[in-house]
Amino acid sequence: MPFDEAVSGLMAGDFSRLKPLFEARPDGSPCPILKWYEDGLFADEPKALEEAFTCACFNGCTEVVEHLLAREGDPLGGANTGLNAFHWAANRGQLDVVKILVRNEAPLETRNAYGGTVLGCTVWSAINEPKPHHVEVIRVLLAAGAQISETEYPTGDERVDEVLKAHGAA
Repeated sequence: MPFDEAVSGLMAGDFSRLKPLFEARPDGSPCPILKWYEDGLFADEPKALEEAFTCACFNGCTEVVEHLLAREGDPLGGANTGLNAFHWAANRGQLDVVKILVRNEAPLETRNAYGGTVLGCTVWSAINEPKPHHVEVIRVLLAAGAQISETEYPTGDERVDEVLKAHGAA
């Protein structure tokens, strides 16, 4: 895929389709996104770079997440879709990415376009679009200091309610 087509896809939030651009190559060469970044192609496309970071978080591409964080530093990425990088990582149950973002002090209480914080988004996702690591993501967010008041309790999901109750939900 050419760079300009990738930029259009990033800006449109077409993250699932773009996942192959973020995956390591069998020959050890960098994935296309990192190659384009290192070649300076994102220099005139800062918004697309933010969305590339968000796409990496969405897809759980930890190598790209760590590479871009080490160079650009914004752990929230872009939010053209209404959710930023942290919201998407948590929404998709990308536990390793969530841990990276917490370690890099990504703000926990940033609101998405729907008014939810990262924890609120994760609880909603765990109930409505469950992924294998959602409950552990909720634990990580609560341990990092996410405000439990941003969730509704009880949720009706035993696994989620157990974690929320253990952290003081009443």
